[in-house]
Amino acid sequence: MLSGGWGNLLAAAATLFAMAVAGPAFAGPAATGNGNVNLHVDSVVASDTHEGVDNRLAAMGPRLESLFNYSTYRLISHQDGQTQMGTLLVFNLPGGRILDVQPHQAEGDMIDMELVLFQGERPLMTTDLKLRNHGILIVGGPRYEQGMLIISIGADCRCPRGHGADASAMQPHPASSASAASSVPE
Repeated sequence: MLSGGWGNLLAAAATLFAMAVAGPAFAGPAATGNGNVNLHVDSVVASDTHEGVDNRLAAMGPRLESLFNYSTYRLISHQDGQTQMGTLLVFNLPGGRILDVQPHQAEGDMIDMELVLFQGERPLMTTDLKLRNHGILIVGGPRYEQGMLIISIGADCRCPRGHGADASAMQPHPASSASAASSVPE
């Protein structure tokens, strides 16, 4: 389901494929333990203020510049969290947005997960996807401040092959009960 300012997700669809396949280029530390998934969410503002790429985005900068046509990319928040297969993790994003991430299972080097993006309590985007272990998904979206909000979602799992959960349908929690947070100052 796509609606509102997220109707322009063509770049995100192309990015999903590119990053799911080429994910290891942005690998972070792997999760420890069976069925644990480390999630990493970066919120980036892209604008045309001619300030270049934020130094904290050095590894991702070339990818952002190849996908989006802006002169400035600024990291406004970074969040890390850990969850088990089948367990929802909630991230609070800039502009009152909430991202629910629920990994379901790992098959080979792919992590099957569900994402739901909310504006307050209203769902903006729901998607099921398989992301390469240690991969990253970049979603370009709505207007934010002087430009566009870009959300980078990374996942790392050290799971046995075929590890999963018999999780029932994802129950999104559009509350501000984020279980992962470490904000990056502007």
